[in-house]
Order: sequence, then C-alpha cells, then structure tokens
Amino acid sequence: MADINARGIYRDLIRHIAQDGHSITVAYPIEKREKDNTKISKHGAITLLPIRIGNITKCRNKIEKGISTILLQQHYVKSINKYCSAEAFDLILYATPPITFSSIVKKIKKKHDAKSYLMLKDIFPQNALDIGLLPSWGPWKLLVSWFKHQERELYKVSDLIGAMSPKNVAYLLEKNRYIPNEKVEVCPNSITPVEKEAVNRKEHVSQQPLTFLYGGNLGKPQGIPFLLDCLASNMNKHDRRFIICGTGTEAHLITSFIEKHQPNNITFIPGLPVAEYEELVTQCDIGMIFLDHRFTIPNYPSRILSYMEKSMPVLACTDPNTDMGEIISKNNFGWWVESNNVDSFNTMVDSLCNLDQETLSLFGMNARNYLEEHYTVECTYNTIMKHFV
Repeated sequence: MADINARGIYRDLIRHIAQDGHSITVAYPIEKREKDNTKISKHGAITLLPIRIGNITKCRNKIEKGISTILLQQHYVKSINKYCSAEAFDLILYATPPITFSSIVKKIKKKHDAKSYLMLKDIFPQNALDIGLLPSWGPWKLLVSWFKHQERELYKVSDLIGAMSPKNVAYLLEKNRYIPNEKVEVCPNSITPVEKEAVNRKEHVSQQPLTFLYGGNLGKPQGIPFLLDCLASNMNKHDRRFIICGTGTEAHLITSFIEKHQPNNITFIPGLPVAEYEELVTQCDIGMIFLDHRFTIPNYPSRILSYMEKSMPVLACTDPNTDMGEIISKNNFGWWVESNNVDSFNTMVDSLCNLDQETLSLFGMNARNYLEEHYTVECTYNTIMKHFV
C-alpha cells in the first residue's frame, strides 16, 4: 500500500474515492517480516497510516498466524488513537480478512456518528475450517469459537455488507439469520482497467501450443495438489503449454514437481513485478483459476480480473459452491470444471486445444466487456456511495 499509485483492487478504489473529492485515511498493515516504511504520509487527499503487525499472510505457522490475528485490532486501536485523534470520519470502509475489527469500528462510529460498510472478501473462519488451515478439535475449539464471535460482532456493527457474488449474498444470509436481507448486497472485487487500445494481445497460432497461465497465490486455498495432478497428466504434450507464476506457502510443491519431472511444456516462474506479469498475460491464451474442492463457502478470487482486463478467456477449476463457474459460463467468457476430477480437466483442455482463433478472441472480448460492465472501481464506488449521498 505504500505505493499508492500502484495498481490493485484496494489502491484503485482508494484513488477513485479521492478523485471524486473525498479525503481518505488508509490504515493498512505491515507484517513483521516486511521492511516497508512505517511512517504516516500524505498524498494529496489520501493519508497513509501503516501499522506494524505480526505475520499473518504466507505464514505456515498456525500458532503464529492465530496470535497475530488476535492482536491485530490492538495494533490498529493504538495507531489510530495516536495519529487520528483529531480526524473526523463520515464513512468507515473495511474488508475481510481479518474479522477482528468490530470494537474499533464501534468506537469510530460512536465518536464520529459515522456509517460503516464491510467489503466481505473472505468468509472467515469457515474458509479456514473447510481446508484444515484452522483445526476444530481439542484446544483449537476455543479459538474457533472466539473467531466466530468476532465474525458475528463484525456483521452486526456493519451498517451494510457488500459480498462478492450472488451466491455469497445467499450464503451469508442463510448462515446468519440475524442479518436483515436489505443489509447485504453484491459488491465484487474491481479494478481500474487499462484502455482497450493499450491491451496488445498476441494471437494464437494454430501450429503453436495453446498456452494456459495460472498467476497468483500458491497457497492452501488454491488446491495445489489437484493442480499438480492436472499438470502431471498433461506433461510433454506438444499442443499445450502451462505457465505457473506466483508465490505462496505451497510454491515449494511446484518447484519440487518441476525438478523431479523436468517437463518440457510446464514452466514455473516464482513471481514477477506487476508490469512484467501483465506483459506475460498478453502472451498467453487462457487464464486459469484453481480453488480447493473442500470449500463450502463461495469464493471469488480477484486474480480473474487481470485475465479479463487483458481480454483473456478463463478456465475455472473450483468447488461447486462458488458461482464463479456459473458466471463465467453463462456470460461466455470461459469454462468451468470441478476441482476434484482430473479427467474432466483433461477433456476440457483437449477441447480448448481444438478451438480456432476466432472463438478464443470472442471469449476474450466477452471477458473484457463483462469486466467493464461489472468489475470496475466505478461500479464498486457507485454501489457503496449510493447509500450515503
């Protein structure tokens, strides 16, 4: 967040809010392992307040991650009291994860008579329970109960909740009957897309292999073992190529796979600067999304936006509870397979390798058009602000 001019779902929204004439203070975390500057700074209408916290993301130690999450709100309260005591706020915007912000939201609401809007990105702790990141047995039960209490308190203190998709809305209301229906709406991830003219995609040549790209986090939620099974069954096939680009707690599994099998059609790139990654996207044909099949909550990864922005069709390999596959398929900008069936994945890849350039381009254009209609920061901003102006 230190570079407010960089691109991203939160930075793009923050800049849009400021450009519309609002002053905004952004409190954001810097984890213990990071070396970023922790000094408050001002950038026009935007004030950045970095807050030093413990390690949470990309942290393989469950105890460390749990303690850091519990102490998160304490760090925020201390910093906001120190640096923002003279500020006046009308609207509080915050996102999950984490879920431990209910007390500080209550305090700010009471002090400033402010409204609050929760951008619900992940449904925690259920998402962690689904894939075993958070155990539910023995002494862990107490921690799970505490997290669930924090989740309820956060939902209650929020005046409005923006969920990622229609299925997210339905899930939230079904599992939390105390939440009024009118309090929840669809408010998905969004970006400020580059101009269409700036997207210089290469066209697929039929004599070349069709290039599939997975870019993003390589962690437990992505179901990396299934991804590896899919890659293993497609090794050394001349009509397809796979590029995996990312970092995360499970990246070592990809590295080990490559070292062991030395496939000639699979490449692993351990992360890239944003500009280089965006150039890579334009050189590939189909973007891939992977989600662990055990999820019972309807996730909607933001990584899809970079594909859509570059007019790239999407192959989603997910659990059946998310509506990502339904949205992609219904609007003709991609395809969906369930993330527990390698044969289904292979059948789909076989069929995609036989598509002509015209069909690939049409699906790519549909992806870009859907992004412009539903996933821009202007859409998100209008969804939120219609309640407060």
